[in-house]
Amino acid sequence: MNAPPLHLVPGSPSWPHELDPLDAPPTELWVAGRTADLGRRPRVAIVGTRTPTPYGEAQARRFASALAERGVCIVSGLARGVDHAAHEAALDAGGPTVAVLGSGVDRPWPRGALAERMARGGVLLSEYPPGMPPRRHHFPLRNRLISGLAEIVVVIEAAFASGSLITARWAADQGRDVFAVPGRIDHPMARGCHRLLREGAGLLEDPGELLLELGLDSPAPPEVTRPPAPQHPVVAALQGETLDVDELCQRIGRAPASVLGELVQLELAGEVIRAPGGLFRLAVRGR
Repeated sequence: MNAPPLHLVPGSPSWPHELDPLDAPPTELWVAGRTADLGRRPRVAIVGTRTPTPYGEAQARRFASALAERGVCIVSGLARGVDHAAHEAALDAGGPTVAVLGSGVDRPWPRGALAERMARGGVLLSEYPPGMPPRRHHFPLRNRLISGLAEIVVVIEAAFASGSLITARWAADQGRDVFAVPGRIDHPMARGCHRLLREGAGLLEDPGELLLELGLDSPAPPEVTRPPAPQHPVVAALQGETLDVDELCQRIGRAPASVLGELVQLELAGEVIRAPGGLFRLAVRGR
């Protein structure tokens, strides 16, 4: 970490005021990395299990990437699994992402390539002072900050009782919208999401649904005006007329065999009616 962490207190220019109404709001924060990105909005929290299935990891990347490409700030907790996938996808998309830690920002946990990358291209945030090691009881508490920073909380794969559900509970208490991605009914890592869905969380299938919630839905593509299809020459010749084959051949300049073949096809399609005396006319629409 090159620059010293930015120390914030309530009233500081960069202080996130969304945290002020929380139960037990933080009294100070330390921020490292691209500190200006802390002010980027809207924010969506993506959380989930530390041991996701390939499906869960792929969905975390899918949602984080699509949102980050539209400038949405992805908030998570830097934990292995879903959190890791969401942060990495946001960074890969060139979007802002904030990791809320259960340790000092100079001692991110877990250590590794992603923590180093977040210190350069993302935001590390903590209510614990520099030098504070990760402690087990810090992580459930930091979850209130993850949900508090976000307008929407998305849960992707979670056990029936897990830290991700704690984040969802915090979010509901804070008046945030909670969404859950459904999973396989026979997999334990889907039970937490299905529990949330039963309790009223929004069912989430596509990133576009979140963009719509955030008012960032893509405008419908402009309607392409296509030129009208050219009218069939036999149909054009029969407009307002009842003609036999010879008359049709004269009008459109084709041989009788060709015209007869086209008349048969048009008759089968309901476009032309064969009248007595070898005459043909256009069918009347609506009859």
